[in-house]
This record gives sequence, structure tokens and C-alpha cells, in this order.
Amino acid sequence: MPRVNESDIEWSEREHGAMRFRRKQLGVAANADRLGASLYELPPGASSWPYHYHTGNEEVVYVVSGTGVLRTPAGESSVEPGDFAVFHADESGAHRLRNDGDEPLRYLAVSTMRDPDVTVYPDSEKVGVFAGSPPGGREERTVSGYFRREDAVDYWDGETEQRNADDE
Repeated sequence: MPRVNESDIEWSEREHGAMRFRRKQLGVAANADRLGASLYELPPGASSWPYHYHTGNEEVVYVVSGTGVLRTPAGESSVEPGDFAVFHADESGAHRLRNDGDEPLRYLAVSTMRDPDVTVYPDSEKVGVFAGSPPGGREERTVSGYFRREDAVDYWDGETEQRNADDE
């Protein structure tokens, strides 16, 4: 049974605009195969990942310390230590956390690690595609990218040219 202690794992940091957090990837450190688990810490005024939902992976959050605001399709609600929230693998599971307190907001995030996965970002009208390794996974991805939904093309776009070339 692989076991790790949170204090033995270094923080990684991410920052982009209002998104700012520290993260310890507990699941990766313990060599988990089908579950991801990370300890997050948001400083005051910061937010987690952009508002999103997964189509292949369910997530849960358990608030350890601090206070914040959880945004879901139902609106915004306050969170505090002991709160546990489930985000289903569909649009009803859209979420984002924001620290509105004066102290760091710490929470444990756990997710299934199904591959492939598509992540949808309703605010920016984008989708993320991941194959070969799910979001938060440690393997190299065979396919990944982010795409604007408005750039979608018809299934048959470009196929006429290929068929004509094959006929020659």
C-alpha cells in the first residue's frame, strides 16, 4: 500500500490572472492509478481553475480550512471547513472555488481518472480534449488541446478533396 505524508510533498504553484493556487498532488505521489487527489491552497482573493465541468470524470471537494465561495450552475454559495461537494461528470457538475476570506482556503480535491476526458469551459466557450492521460495524470498525452466551440466544423468538411484525390 503506497503511503505518503502531505508534509513530504512540495507545493507546485500556478498563477494566471485571478487564478492563483498552490497544489500538492497526493494521488500522483502515492502512485494512485484510478483516483486523483490534490491538496489545494488558495490565497485570499484568488480563484481555482476556470469555471468548468468534465464529461468523463467526477470530482469532489472537501474544505479543510478557510472560507470561500463555490460557483455552480445553481449560483454561488459560501463554503467553510467540513463542507463536501460533488461535481458530476456533466454540465450539472460545473464549478469554481474562490477565496473570499482573509486566510488561505485549503481543500482536498479528489477525482476519478478516466481517459479520455473532455473538459467544458462555459464562460469562455472552449473545450479541452485529453487522451492518453486524464487531467492531472502523469503519463504523456497522445492527444490534447483546447478549442473554441464556435470553431467546430462539419464531420464531412475536407472529405470531398480527399475522396477526389483517392479517385485519381
